[in-house]
Amino acid sequence: MAIDINFITILDFIGTFAFAISGVRLAARKEFDLFGAFVVGFVTAVGGGTLRDLLLDVPPFWMQTKSYILITFLALLTTIVFKKWIVKFNYTFFIFDAIGLGLFTVVGLEKSFAVGNPMWVNIIMGCITGAAGGIFRDVLINEVPLIFRKDIYAVACIVGGLVYWICYLCHAPMMLTQILAAISVILVRVLAVHFNVCLPSLKPEPEVHK
Repeated sequence: MAIDINFITILDFIGTFAFAISGVRLAARKEFDLFGAFVVGFVTAVGGGTLRDLLLDVPPFWMQTKSYILITFLALLTTIVFKKWIVKFNYTFFIFDAIGLGLFTVVGLEKSFAVGNPMWVNIIMGCITGAAGGIFRDVLINEVPLIFRKDIYAVACIVGGLVYWICYLCHAPMMLTQILAAISVILVRVLAVHFNVCLPSLKPEPEVHK
C-alpha cells in the first residue's frame, strides 16, 4: 500500500496550521509574548510527529523542510489579525484542536505504515502523532494535559486508527481510508464534548478515620 504523498502532505500542513493555532491561542490567553506564543505553537504542531519519528528511527520531519516553521509563523500572524475571534472564544480552540487531532492521527498512521510496522503499532503511532503535541503544549502553559483529563481525546485517535484498519482490510481506496479515519477522530471528539461523554476518573479510596 503506497502513500499518496501529495494528499498526506496536504493533511500534514493543514494539521500543522490547526495545531499551531491552538497552541498560539492558549499562549495568548496566558499573555505570553510573541516569541513564547510562537514556541508554544511550534511545539504543539511538531511535538507529536517528532516523538513519532524518533520512535520510528527516522529523521524528524520538520528538520527536512522549513515549511513547518513558516506555517507556524502564519498561524501566529492569523491569531494576531483575528485575535478578537480566535483568542476570545473557547470554541475556536476546540475546533482547531479537533481538526489537528484528526489529521495528525492519519499522518502518523501512514508514516508508520510506510516503514512496515504492524497495524497495532501504526495505531499507537497515530495516537502519539495526534496527542503528544497537545501534551507538550499543556505542559508549557502549565496546564494539566488534556489527554489525562476525563475528555475523550486519545480514545478518539484509537477509533480513527480502527476505522483506518477496517478500511484497509476492506481494500477501500487510500484517500477514502484517510478521509474516513480523520473524520471519525474529529466526530468522536466533537460528539463526546457535545454530549458530555467522558471516561470515568480514577478516584482514591476514601480514608478511614480511626
